[in-house]
Amino acid sequence: MSDTSHSAPRPVSLVTILALFVCLGLVYLALRYTYLRHSEAAVYNIPAENMSKDDAWQATPDSRLQYLHELRAKHEAQLGAYGWVDQKNGVVQIPIDRAMELTVQHYGSQSSPK
Repeated sequence: MSDTSHSAPRPVSLVTILALFVCLGLVYLALRYTYLRHSEAAVYNIPAENMSKDDAWQATPDSRLQYLHELRAKHEAQLGAYGWVDQKNGVVQIPIDRAMELTVQHYGSQSSPK
């Protein structure tokens, strides 16, 4: 006894095909994002002596910390020093304390509106 009544196969709907492509695209993006994230981090695993001078400070946590300390020391020195910023245009830097005094004198000498 064989069953001879077979139903015809149903056609696959367009929505199903689109959903399948969307799912495959999401998997592709997830894998690509994961791969790129690891490959970008690998750039900083290069020894500092093999990196360009501009990127060498990013090589290790110690080099980043040293760069930060040097940058802060440079900025601290600038806060307390006189010097030219742009001599051609007459722009100078003055110590921050003196700049605050001059600002107070300038705005303190103006009469307040009544």
